Amino acid sequence: MNWKQRMPLLRWSFLRLALGARNITKTGQIGDGREAAAADYVVANAREGDIDDVIATIDRFAYEKSFLINVGDEKGELLDAAVRKANPALALELGTYCGYGSLRIARAAPTAKVFSVELAEANAEIARRIWAHAGVADRVTCVVGTIGDGGRTLDTLATQYGFAPGKLDLLFIDHDKKAYLPDLQSILDRGWLHRGSIVVADNILIPGSPKYREYMNQQQGKLFHTVEHKAHGEYQTLVPDIVLESEYLAG
Repeated sequence: MNWKQRMPLLRWSFLRLALGARNITKTGQIGDGREAAAADYVVANAREGDIDDVIATIDRFAYEKSFLINVGDEKGELLDAAVRKANPALALELGTYCGYGSLRIARAAPTAKVFSVELAEANAEIARRIWAHAGVADRVTCVVGTIGDGGRTLDTLATQYGFAPGKLDLLFIDHDKKAYLPDLQSILDRGWLHRGSIVVADNILIPGSPKYREYMNQQQGKLFHTVEHKAHGEYQTLVPDIVLESEYLAG
């Protein structure tokens, strides 16, 4: 089967995700070593310095080897379109995992500075290895921490990396689903978004972030203009999902 044809079946590596749910919450990894294996696979099989081939190789690993919890190829195209719309000079991702989302942002916005906040140092190391192989380590940076750590990570972004009111063009949210809304609100409190900034949120249906979705519904035409993109969960076609793309109207 062509790996580019999205698989309708739920493989063991997908089902293993349910067994590793507790691990993901605590460590950011499923717990069977697939994230490190993905980095090894990329370095062994993708052309060095070729971001397109690195992205395609990660997708191939997720189809043929082990399911990965990145945004994936189908929803990744929605992210690509939002990035091109935002045309960011500065982009922020919440939830690095293996670095796939940041790679797509960096490819769609080749002059942007991309920052990604990640809970787990182990994931950060994997992502940095993959970014280096793709040739984008000079403009994609992982900051280990969480937005909900009392302001420490936000302060780091501000003092070390130049985040300031009105400077953030693109925000991609793809981490702990319960943190989607409070983390967005923390960024809004800092005033980093400007009129026209784009916020993209993955996994609105699975695992689901109902409070975030409700908030965007409430703010429709007020603080945000939101489009709901119907898609499927990562690397399969059986389970539906939604990506929210929200344009900031204030500032």
